[in-house]
Amino acid sequence: MKKLFVVGLGPGSADTMTAQARAALAESDVLCGYTVYTDLVAPLYPDKPVLTTPMRKEIDRCRMALERAAGGETVAMVCSGDAGVYGMACLIYQLAAEYPPVDIVIVPGVTAALSGAAVLGAPLSHDFCVISLSDLLTPWELIEKRLKAAAEADFCVALYNPASHKRADYLQKACDILLMAKKPETVCGWVRNIGREGQKSKLMTLAELRNEQLDMFCTVFIGNEKTQNLGGKMVTPRGYEAKL
Repeated sequence: MKKLFVVGLGPGSADTMTAQARAALAESDVLCGYTVYTDLVAPLYPDKPVLTTPMRKEIDRCRMALERAAGGETVAMVCSGDAGVYGMACLIYQLAAEYPPVDIVIVPGVTAALSGAAVLGAPLSHDFCVISLSDLLTPWELIEKRLKAAAEADFCVALYNPASHKRADYLQKACDILLMAKKPETVCGWVRNIGREGQKSKLMTLAELRNEQLDMFCTVFIGNEKTQNLGGKMVTPRGYEAKL
């Protein structure tokens, strides 16, 4: 059967891709994806044709991949992080019924919550949730509801898409919601360009995070009540210390 890999690239560098991702890319006849992501892997496979679409053309991109796979080629649809976390895996499945049968293989990758957490220390060692602040596909009212619930349950939170030119105040709004239930001194941090050139990170309190000027290349981490700054690392205890 024709095959379509949906590949999570992780942060995007060759050394942060899984062996399964590298094998899928090597097996594929064609690489497909958003230009920013195909640019990360195209140099590793210079002889493979690359199909791209710009931002917000996700449906066109997935149809392109399905058409080529249905036509007999082995295709790799590439996504940053994990293909099933804000990636194309769900949309590929939603559209697949419109095409001749294709063997869809989802190849997991390291999502930004995990790769960013490793940069900061161990902020997600206990229960946590991931919330995107982008309201392009999700109404802000629903995002706000989820932020409130996460804060009231004292989850550690990883925030994706914290701000953009059109959403310059969304991180501030999110912090205001979280501050309704979390303490101002809650340990927080952010990482920019995770695993890529120009990587930067910073720790601060939730009150200080409110005034940070971030962008779409940043992932934000908000701790729970027990999260600590230990020697410049963000650490959320799991409870093992009770056994010491």
